[in-house]
Amino acid sequence: MSTEEKVRKPKWLKVKLPTGENYKKVRGLVDEHKLHTICESGNCPNMGECWGEGTATFMILGNVCTRSCGFCAVSTGRPEEVDVFEPAKVAQSVKLMKVKHAVITSVDRDDLQDGGAKIWAATVRAIRRQSPGTTLETLIPDFMGKWENLEKIIEVAPEVVSHNLETVRRLTKEVRIQAKYDRSLEVLRRLSKSGLRTKSGIMLGIGETEEEILETLEDLKAVGVQIITLGQYLQPTPKHLPVAEFVTPEKFEKYKEIGLEMGFKYVESGPLVRSSYHAEKHLV
Repeated sequence: MSTEEKVRKPKWLKVKLPTGENYKKVRGLVDEHKLHTICESGNCPNMGECWGEGTATFMILGNVCTRSCGFCAVSTGRPEEVDVFEPAKVAQSVKLMKVKHAVITSVDRDDLQDGGAKIWAATVRAIRRQSPGTTLETLIPDFMGKWENLEKIIEVAPEVVSHNLETVRRLTKEVRIQAKYDRSLEVLRRLSKSGLRTKSGIMLGIGETEEEILETLEDLKAVGVQIITLGQYLQPTPKHLPVAEFVTPEKFEKYKEIGLEMGFKYVESGPLVRSSYHAEKHLV
């Protein structure tokens, strides 16, 4: 039995059903054309709001990850062959859905020499060809610190580039088993140094302390990150890390105020906040 089953979820984690005309239009297109978004497959609590604002998130490079993070519900194993037609398919979905701001993410593909960087770059280019008015955020992996692969992302210059730290330094080995805290900071530092608008996110409620959260925010600020998201960790299955604490909305608001005082341009902080929450607002 998971921690969340033992401890009743607090009322602030209840989600309203998606509504609105824009949402209904997008829902109809997704169903009609059998389009795939991570919004749906990830059961994102903000799907209705984001779709209503013209924002959607797509996952590329398959749905099997080479890593086994303790928080993530994506399957771990040997991924399938790369689909070279995927960039065109994603671009077509963006066009059909009339997405104003597309967020692209992916599984980790440590099995590939380029970590999937070529498909990443091709996807950005394909979306720009078919939907030149659509802005882009890429939520990228760390490419195992192979910087020539990160350069392929920098070259296509998405409007926002995001890489999530996910947790504090002490918990990284447990939460992101094959990742490294300092390697992720270096990814963000290189992106910021190249002149791109950078973003990162962390989950709360895994066992971190307030002091560790503030240290993490300071580390992100030091490498030039401009936008941060803080949300509540929710245990996807009993096999995943348990929830140590349900952080109150008041605490999230406190962290938002601290982040803004530290000089971050945008701070999205709340129990239901996810990486792409209000993504379209982070462009100005």
